[in-house]
Amino acid sequence: MTARNIKQVIPGAETSDGAGVRIKRTLGQQPSVRLDPFLMLDEFGSAQASDYIAGFPSHPHRGFETVTYMIEGHMLHEDHLGNRGDLRNGGVQWMTAGRGIIHSEMPQQEEGMMRGFQLWLNLPAAEKMKDAGYRDIQPEDIPEVTIDGGSIKLIAGELELNGTTHRGAVTGGSTQPIYADIALEPATRIKLPVPEGHNALLYLYDGDASVRQKPLERSAASVLDDGDHVMVSAGPTGARVLLIAGKPIGEPIVQYGPFVMNSREEIEQALQDYRDGRLTA
Repeated sequence: MTARNIKQVIPGAETSDGAGVRIKRTLGQQPSVRLDPFLMLDEFGSAQASDYIAGFPSHPHRGFETVTYMIEGHMLHEDHLGNRGDLRNGGVQWMTAGRGIIHSEMPQQEEGMMRGFQLWLNLPAAEKMKDAGYRDIQPEDIPEVTIDGGSIKLIAGELELNGTTHRGAVTGGSTQPIYADIALEPATRIKLPVPEGHNALLYLYDGDASVRQKPLERSAASVLDDGDHVMVSAGPTGARVLLIAGKPIGEPIVQYGPFVMNSREEIEQALQDYRDGRLTA
């Protein structure tokens, strides 16, 4: 058994996206700052309506998936397929752009805290042009596992804990993603299994925590080296930590804004399809 250590820390960079929503971006802040199969990881969180009220008006995607996890707040998602979903506290929207989707993500509140994360998950070449899809996952449909000194919301993947395999709201997929939100009480520790060969990171967003006595930086992607598990210890205030892991695809990545393909020619085709109204055909 090999414990994983922190090998790289990617601090969150303040930026804005959509129509001016303020975010902290770790993965994806530059083309070289990715963690195959993950393209981008954004944290949004503010009680100032001006930081989020303009939202993300209608825009296209092709070639990957987006996973939006709402910690607190209310956002409405709509797409060209006629899907409409209210994303509220604790809910998840899992959208497969595939060959093309046009959607919007608009706040449904004019005051109060809005907080959450958006993760971009790449698709292999063989799946980039599959049909678009959408899953609106309610909080009660996300398994929550009680552990000594805390709990785990398992959004995606499988975790074996104390001899029992727990399955998330989303399982399978070619990259076998794991996405878990871990709440730890003060001065507790947990051993989290992570398949060898998976790329993995931890993201501390509340409290204090460490990995093998190395503190986790708040609002940063702490990338782990290889191994079959990671030991996370909470500090005196407890901790909320995301575990995100997936099997690398190992293919070329060519990105132009909301389009992620394997070659420049495919990007040019995506742009042409969008201009001609054929992106979603």
